[in-house]
Amino acid sequence: MTDGGAPTAGTGLFSSVDDVSAKLAEAGYLASTAVATTVFLADRLGKPLLVEGPAGVGKTELAKAVAQVGGARLVRLQCYEGVDEARALYEWNHAKQLLRITAGRDETWDEARTDIFSEEFLLARPLLTAIRSDEPTVLLIDETDKADVEVEGLLLEVLSDFQVTVPELGTITAARRPFVVLTSNATRELSEALRRRCLFLHIDFPDAELEQRIVRLKVPGLDDALADSLVEVVGALRGMELRKAPSVAETIDWARTLLALGADSLDEAIVRDSLGVILKHQDDVRKAAEKLTVG
Repeated sequence: MTDGGAPTAGTGLFSSVDDVSAKLAEAGYLASTAVATTVFLADRLGKPLLVEGPAGVGKTELAKAVAQVGGARLVRLQCYEGVDEARALYEWNHAKQLLRITAGRDETWDEARTDIFSEEFLLARPLLTAIRSDEPTVLLIDETDKADVEVEGLLLEVLSDFQVTVPELGTITAARRPFVVLTSNATRELSEALRRRCLFLHIDFPDAELEQRIVRLKVPGLDDALADSLVEVVGALRGMELRKAPSVAETIDWARTLLALGADSLDEAIVRDSLGVILKHQDDVRKAAEKLTVG
């Protein structure tokens, strides 16, 4: 395996901020000016993009939309407590190595070692897969805050120099820099070292006008007046002290629910009967039912 040399500075997916907005809209992702600008800068500068915000505001969908409109392969590392180097970076195919050693019993260890620690026995995981790719690639490191702090150390080399070191093979440098998106729900504070390597974008719940546009785009059969009322109710719910405020994804689910039910307006009965679509805890449902006034 050879060093691929220095990767190009940017990923070259977009020509301007307006280009980002237009292309993402074509993919069904309505981006604010701040989102479109930060995506453009991440693309042009070749910098990883760290996207924080509450669950369900479109952080993961942004990475998927960028991959779609850029004609890029999406490589996803889903973080969770306990994810380690073998799951994130690479591991060796131990079963295949053992078979190879068994088949070559007359060889010396030095002869066998040269063979078994070769490309044939390497299992690339998401980080290495993205680094080695010679096609346009979006690397999504999803819910980074759920991973252990030690995993951030793995990311530093990848995000600093876009390279990975495999001791047995050497350093593998990206020939083509991937567009990197890290998402975080801010359940724990990410290290300053990791943040320094990224452009930062905070995505919050959209304002009412943008959310109405999103609902109309995603649920085109819904009456405009009903869409406006639905967004107004969701906004009121987010203003309550709930265990989990409704996400944009749940707003869309609710819109589809109302369409399926044939509702032409929101009244207290239909809101009460369908609150479970947007609220996921019984105490939230109870609180909303007591405080929410519709009509």
